[in-house]
Amino acid sequence: MPKTSTSPGTHKLLGLEGLRFLATIAVLLWHYQHFALVGNSPINLTRHDLPFYRVLFPFYEAGEYGVWFFWCISGFIFFWKYRAIIADRTIDGRTFFVYRLSRLYPLHIATLLLVAVLQPVYFAQHGIFFVYQNNDVPHFIAQLFMASDWLPPRSESFNGPIWSVSVEVLAYATFFLTVRFVSASPLFNVVVILASITIGTQVGTCLAFFYAGGLAAMARQAVAHSRHRRMLEAMVACAAIAVPAVLWLEGIELVPVAGPLLLSYTPILLFCCSGRLPLRPSIETLLEVAGNMTYSCYLLHFPIQLAIALACAAAQRPIPYGDHLFWAAFVLPTLVASHFTYRWFEAPAQRLIRGALLRKQEAGRPSPAPL
Repeated sequence: MPKTSTSPGTHKLLGLEGLRFLATIAVLLWHYQHFALVGNSPINLTRHDLPFYRVLFPFYEAGEYGVWFFWCISGFIFFWKYRAIIADRTIDGRTFFVYRLSRLYPLHIATLLLVAVLQPVYFAQHGIFFVYQNNDVPHFIAQLFMASDWLPPRSESFNGPIWSVSVEVLAYATFFLTVRFVSASPLFNVVVILASITIGTQVGTCLAFFYAGGLAAMARQAVAHSRHRRMLEAMVACAAIAVPAVLWLEGIELVPVAGPLLLSYTPILLFCCSGRLPLRPSIETLLEVAGNMTYSCYLLHFPIQLAIALACAAAQRPIPYGDHLFWAAFVLPTLVASHFTYRWFEAPAQRLIRGALLRKQEAGRPSPAPL
């Protein structure tokens, strides 16, 4: 298969970095409701009374779907950066999986161990664990290998949000193996999406969204040098605007159609947001920073919530989750901690692991753009 001109590094996907950050905020605010739980049971939770509800209600009501956005964005980025170089064997399996391991594993292990230390303290105070109840040795071992949610049902263990990353690891393996040994054509993506829909599990959902994101990446690459590019971009942009407008005007209930709606609409949105953006350097830097901190935020927010729950229990005070200042004191420091965790822990750990495991292979050869 010939290489496309949109090989790694052609241009920054700044629009997708912004979308990744919004998806992170969606999950963060969806999980804000953890503060209303004792163990895993809500106590007098009324979402309308949560801080800034009038502005943030889409996140409070539907933030769980941010995970599907993550999967679709991941699919776009992987097909964009790696499809051509996997298919033509520029990158081998060892290098690809070392890149993924070095990106995901260090922070996963750090937060897993942190939660494993804090949950027994919460259990000693309440006789029940905080939110996620399956904190035993078998689940810990599964978490060690990022295999906690490969089979249904959901494990609901330790640092619970990692479940979606556990599922996504299988999508990475499927992506590499199918692009290398089966096909890198858009038609094969369609086959995978249709087959995945019939599985009816989280793994199937992940694969469907991942490969749908891949279709959007292929479409963006296909129109990059087309003389009709502007017209095609305008048509897709009209579709991106028309879909939510029709849903709003017709008063369509979103929850019953969330799956097929997002599976078809998210790739359209990714196509629109993946073009070159004429932004000031300061805005570009801000979007890059926001994108870099998404994984840290995703894995840090639950341990922070658990630590706050422990502190409030030790002080014999209820968690004031309805207070606007408390909301700010949780959300803003979590974002700041995520930024510095990426700079001071994630990025150095990535360099260390990649340097140790890939030094000989990468000598004298440019490496793929890291994710």
